[in-house]
Amino acid sequence: MREMLEGGEQSLDYLTGDYLAELTMLILGKDRLRDPSLGYARTFLTQVTDCLALALDRGVRIVANAGGLNPAGLAAKLEEVAASQGLAAKIAWVDGDDLAPRAAELGLGGALTANAYLGAFGIARALEEGADIVVTGRVTDASVVVGPAIAHHGWSRTAYDALAGAVVAGHIVECGTQATGGNFSGFLELPRDATPLGFPIAEIDADGSFVVTKHPGSGGLVSLDTVTAQLMYEVQSTQYLGPDVTADLASVRLSDDGPDRVRVSDVRGSQPPEQLKVCVNELGGFRNQMEFVLTGLDIDAKADWVRTQLESRLAEQPPASVSWSLGSRPAPDADSEEAASCLLRVVVKDPSGDVVGKPFSAAAVELALASYPGFTLTAPPGKPSPYGVYRPAYVDRGEVEETVHLWDGRTVVIPEFRQAQPPMDEAQPPMDEAPPRVVEPAETTGVVVPTVEPPAAAAYAEDTPTRCVPLGTFVHARSGDKGGDANVGLWVGGERGELRDRRVAWLLHVITADHVRRLVPEAKDLDVEVFGLPNLGGVNVLIRGLLGEGVAASTRFDPQAKALGEWLRSRSVHVPEDLL
Repeated sequence: MREMLEGGEQSLDYLTGDYLAELTMLILGKDRLRDPSLGYARTFLTQVTDCLALALDRGVRIVANAGGLNPAGLAAKLEEVAASQGLAAKIAWVDGDDLAPRAAELGLGGALTANAYLGAFGIARALEEGADIVVTGRVTDASVVVGPAIAHHGWSRTAYDALAGAVVAGHIVECGTQATGGNFSGFLELPRDATPLGFPIAEIDADGSFVVTKHPGSGGLVSLDTVTAQLMYEVQSTQYLGPDVTADLASVRLSDDGPDRVRVSDVRGSQPPEQLKVCVNELGGFRNQMEFVLTGLDIDAKADWVRTQLESRLAEQPPASVSWSLGSRPAPDADSEEAASCLLRVVVKDPSGDVVGKPFSAAAVELALASYPGFTLTAPPGKPSPYGVYRPAYVDRGEVEETVHLWDGRTVVIPEFRQAQPPMDEAQPPMDEAPPRVVEPAETTGVVVPTVEPPAAAAYAEDTPTRCVPLGTFVHARSGDKGGDANVGLWVGGERGELRDRRVAWLLHVITADHVRRLVPEAKDLDVEVFGLPNLGGVNVLIRGLLGEGVAASTRFDPQAKALGEWLRSRSVHVPEDLL
């Protein structure tokens, strides 16, 4: 926060922060079970304590969803901070997202947390009233950027193209340095020193187009590829659904606007879906795990034996779930003991912590002198930990009452968007292009949206000379999780030109659902959807169910699919020689 406030030649208008994720809501829910006064992101409070005077002095207004499950509690703490520093700060908070008290009534089950994803108009109203700081509960990640843009430019509910542009801006900056070179498959282009990566800045125009940049002199890079990487991160179809607008990701166009500056334009928007998405977290039970080190020869036989032994010892009171995974076998004649070893991991889950506690860990440790040669563990036994299960749900908009609480005691209820909806803006440009041809409906985020057919790409003849090379030879990737689903964006990097165009056409042609299943054998029995994004030079791949019940419950090696894209880039594919 201080870096952003002090850096650069020009002051910011707004400083925004996205503090929430599906897993964060579960963590905050557990916090509130221990202490009902908690439930907000305490790191935000620490940052504001350090920077409030500086922000007020520079006229920078702060917007964050750090309120989590308790925005009122966070606002009260912020008021204490301001008073203790002798500062007059106008602090507003937005709520109405918390549906947990009505979970049974709304058919959401026995939820620990249940929060509807609110939009940006409550934030905008607080800013229009003069707020210096706005904190919210569960608004969408992009809403903390869209709200200031609405307040600044005066957009109405139906300025869909402008709203969609701001949503894309919010999506690009929501993960901070992921837009400036962090988690970037092209990291070799970056100066890999100790300089902290600069955080992204969005300069948003009145029509919703914007420039992504960063403070001069800060680390990292803003390029067409770093922006594309974040654009493709954790999205599902080409239709990016939000509470205020549906943004068409296939319409997005990027262009170079100078050093560390990328312009994003032509984003098209349309009416938002009928319902609001709800993030539901439930307590799933308890989990525990152990890792056995297997070294040298006969790896598979060693793994089979210890697995048989442990499962036999657990048979008297078996856990509800026992999952095993064996890492890559070591190379023969390895020149270090570590290189000659691999890990066998076992994860157990059960509704009762007693089942996966000492009965499990003791059974594993007591095999130490009675199992395979070289038996050792990576860590001592641990206690079981509770885990949660995430699932998305949907409610009618009328079930949610978004409310803005102002510093002077006033409250403002934000009208549900279909009530007293104004006529379409005259400034809203008409759709002058034919809509994409619908191939088949795909069920995503609660509504049926069209799966857009990629533009025709000339297939190479079977006798075309090819070479077997890693997909990442010229393809970038960024991957992540959406609940139990994994998302991977794949696109052709590098300078724009004729060669890149041909590479893009090849990628759009070759990345099919069946090919993804071949590249990711774990997905062979799963639903896979592929969405073409030719303007961005790539495709978005959605692998449904790869992560099971979501990050907190997943027993997969990479439970959030953060490295799935890098694995895909390492996989060998046959590429026409004229593309290499």
